[in-house]
Amino acid sequence: MITLLNETVLWWHWVVLGIILLIFEMSSGTFIMLGLGIAAISVGILDSMIHTSFTTELTIWMILSVLSIAAWFKWFKEPTVSHTGQSNYRLDTLGTVTEEIHPHDRGKVIFDTPVLGNTVWHATAKKSISKDTRVKIVEVNGQLIEVQKV
Repeated sequence: MITLLNETVLWWHWVVLGIILLIFEMSSGTFIMLGLGIAAISVGILDSMIHTSFTTELTIWMILSVLSIAAWFKWFKEPTVSHTGQSNYRLDTLGTVTEEIHPHDRGKVIFDTPVLGNTVWHATAKKSISKDTRVKIVEVNGQLIEVQKV
């Protein structure tokens, strides 16, 4: 069987396999097939320059595939971090003051998008903020949100 594969698998078979894997990658979006496809194309290019046996080609393809997938997870894939339900969640959210806010006193703010499931919040500020002023979140402290003018 190996003898048959050594004689029938040519360099362009590897390139075609690589292109097929890259097409599968475009439909999946996981970037796993990308490494497999690039490794197959690399083996095809290597085989076109230096004729090697099928077992050597297969070994090189497996090594390159594992290295490319490991490189993807180590250097290129961004870690997914969710701030949902945490105190630093959506600190970039803007809102409008509906009740004037004075230092060491509460006011009310309505936010453009929900913050921790609600759009209207009691808010505090270090400086006085008048009604209808645009504000952004500085910090979430339990049931109070500290804001500042934009």
